[in-house]
Amino acid sequence: MTKSRLSSRIAAVLAAVGAAGTAQAADWYTGVEGDGVRDDYIVAVDVSASVTSNSSAFGVVTGTLAPITPLNESGARIRLQGLAGVYTYPNSAGRTVRGQQEEATAMFGYEWIWQQAALAGYVGFNVRNNELSILDPRNPVVGTGVGAKFAADLYLNPTVDSLVSVNASYSTLFRAYYVRAKAGFAVADGVFVGPEVTLLGDAFFNQWRVGAHLTGFAIGPMKFSLGAGYTRDRIQKGGYYTTVEARAAF
Repeated sequence: MTKSRLSSRIAAVLAAVGAAGTAQAADWYTGVEGDGVRDDYIVAVDVSASVTSNSSAFGVVTGTLAPITPLNESGARIRLQGLAGVYTYPNSAGRTVRGQQEEATAMFGYEWIWQQAALAGYVGFNVRNNELSILDPRNPVVGTGVGAKFAADLYLNPTVDSLVSVNASYSTLFRAYYVRAKAGFAVADGVFVGPEVTLLGDAFFNQWRVGAHLTGFAIGPMKFSLGAGYTRDRIQKGGYYTTVEARAAF
């Protein structure tokens, strides 16, 4: 969930999902209805880690706050996000460039909740610092800057046993974009398996990913998602990626 060369390697984080306030509440991670489970959360915390065989590793922490109504009801949202990661790539002379990036994002938005769907839109700004170990004249995605940032999240349960989700974002800083789409079929109560596709890039870099995900399994109070597959980018060409995501709500 918007990335420069390195942040583009992160999987997008998941947004809060629930059912209509007058109906039986839906699970805050997958949208699946549950019985007798607390559903009046006002804060969701997402943690994501992504590693590629193309020499990149990133972590993201996202907090989503519902200041007026619970996350399972339509209402205003505040989203804060922090990102950090490292990566390498070869320059035109064949030397290895090592990059390091930190990013902070603050956005305000609104989420509409229905019985089998949730749609959220956000607007705000991001501050990004990107450093390279050696000068690369080809790469303009360097230094510290501030940009306007926009994001949207869509979740659908077309049937009880199916899931569709799309997460997208765009920043005016380096024209960074990120789009991730997932579809899934239930293999257990609230647990989905299916394909995922990701497109990401910026003023220097572009990449696509095709893989599979396992979403919604629980360990204690946490919900998890795993993803893996093939990735290809303009600089490093083909490779493989793995993502791990976790969510807790309060």
